[in-house]
Amino acid sequence: MIKNEIENIIKERKLKHKNDKVGIEHCWNKIINLLSKNELETINYLNNCSEEDLYFISEVFEDIALNLNSKNYINCLRGLDNKYPNLELKKDIDIAESYIS
Repeated sequence: MIKNEIENIIKERKLKHKNDKVGIEHCWNKIINLLSKNELETINYLNNCSEEDLYFISEVFEDIALNLNSKNYINCLRGLDNKYPNLELKKDIDIAESYIS
């Protein structure tokens, strides 16, 4: 299930030192690959994930957008920005939106 896989990757990501660029990028790539497989599963997962998990996923919004090329994905992110205003996701979402055609 996508939820368990993402949660495990985020746990791994949280353990990385901020200067461990290779380790962080490895986690990012795993998140990107997993959330780029199926638009509906990704949107469903995002709509139900925690605020903290969404914070870490926001690091790769644009890469997922590039792969999914989906306005529905962007709309989902905008809804999550309203749901979790403290995360201040607008800039990240705008950048992600610029990656879709």
